[in-house]
Amino acid sequence: MKQDIHPAYHRVNVICGSCGTEFETGSTLEEDIKVEVCSNCHPFYTGRQRFAAADGRVERFNKKFGFKSQNNEE
Repeated sequence: MKQDIHPAYHRVNVICGSCGTEFETGSTLEEDIKVEVCSNCHPFYTGRQRFAAADGRVERFNKKFGFKSQNNEE
């Protein structure tokens, strides 16, 4: 690596505004980093996320355009 062209690298704390969790990371910023949600409280990582039900979309499409379902053909 070339000398004197890279920014200074600092150890900073990341603070979650939602749950208050703090952890240390490296950054070119000198001040602490504040985030709205972290991996401890985000629904995707905690398993509390509700997925939108995709069921019915295909059936509605088929009904709208007059297609018959492949598994319910009569």
